[in-house]
Amino acid sequence: MSPLAHRTPPAFDASAPLLEARDVTVSLGGRQILHGADMTVEAGSLVAIVGPNGAGKSTFARTVSGLLKPDSGSVRWSGVEIGALRGRTLAQLRAFVPQRARVPDGVSVREAVRIGRSPHVKPLGRLLRSDHDAVDRAMARAGVEQFADRALTTLSGGELQRVQIAVGLAQEAPVLMADEPTSHLDLGATATLAKLLRGLTADGLAVVLVVHDLSLAAAVADTVVVIAGGRSVASGPPSEVFVRERLHEVWHVDAALEQRTDGHTALHVAWLGMSEPDSGFHTDA
Repeated sequence: MSPLAHRTPPAFDASAPLLEARDVTVSLGGRQILHGADMTVEAGSLVAIVGPNGAGKSTFARTVSGLLKPDSGSVRWSGVEIGALRGRTLAQLRAFVPQRARVPDGVSVREAVRIGRSPHVKPLGRLLRSDHDAVDRAMARAGVEQFADRALTTLSGGELQRVQIAVGLAQEAPVLMADEPTSHLDLGATATLAKLLRGLTADGLAVVLVVHDLSLAAAVADTVVVIAGGRSVASGPPSEVFVRERLHEVWHVDAALEQRTDGHTALHVAWLGMSEPDSGFHTDA
């Protein structure tokens, strides 16, 4: 059954991709950040958006999620243009986990995760038993139920990020988007979060990540979208995208992707073999 089947209004096309962005252009502060960015997201897939610093990765994610308005191009959710979707409806289609979590004083984990039910609760309405059950399921799936009553301010970076994922899961949207969720985590916390996010696709969710770590993207993603100079320059499986020529052209490094005998992938980088950047791609923001 489609993740949208229980709430799909007639306008939605159940046969269309959950998200399809084509030729997206965005300007901020008078500067063009994106021009010609594309992406397709299907149910049960993990898509990693990668690229150099300032390439426009986060801008692209925020635009397709509805947080920024594109200048031109098409962003469709289940076949419907994003401009035709109201905020509550859009929030039922996708959850967005920002790069930096707000950590207000005196708020517990459970209280924070309850915020994820906002798209399903009428204004000034109270949470129903079904909402509380959804909160419990989200905390359990993210592995944070054991500290549900602790204050957010007492959590480690890895714990806090899993709470953010739980907030997104409580929305019960078919797409979970996260902007650089591992950027401030140590190796162990990154591995735990990566396993969680990869596992969500087995539940039928689509997961879209903005990541800097190419090794992580290679290990967990079904599809990698490379943004360079404000446009998408490659899209496909990691084995097809992370070829030596492209890694050199976009990131200016001597690197190669290795498929190991155990089925896992490893990205090998010659750290002392970096070349001088050329002018093939320009980072505008």
